[in-house]
Amino acid sequence: MFDPPVTTIGTVIESPLPEIYHVALPNGKIIIGHIPKALIHLHEIIKPESRVSLELTPFDFDKGRITAVVEN
Repeated sequence: MFDPPVTTIGTVIESPLPEIYHVALPNGKIIIGHIPKALIHLHEIIKPESRVSLELTPFDFDKGRITAVVEN
């Protein structure tokens, strides 16, 4: 059975490695966000304090896939 991803918006804190980001969620938790290869062009747009849309699996809330940059 397939469980749909949990979507949320977070704020990028820093980028310790290329294409890997520390993202703060609205509840205060800090997770690891990554960019899928199909959206690698977002790497040039994402900076600290950028708001991003995330998808998290219902089984692991410690990392998520960055799907878009949200305009302020």
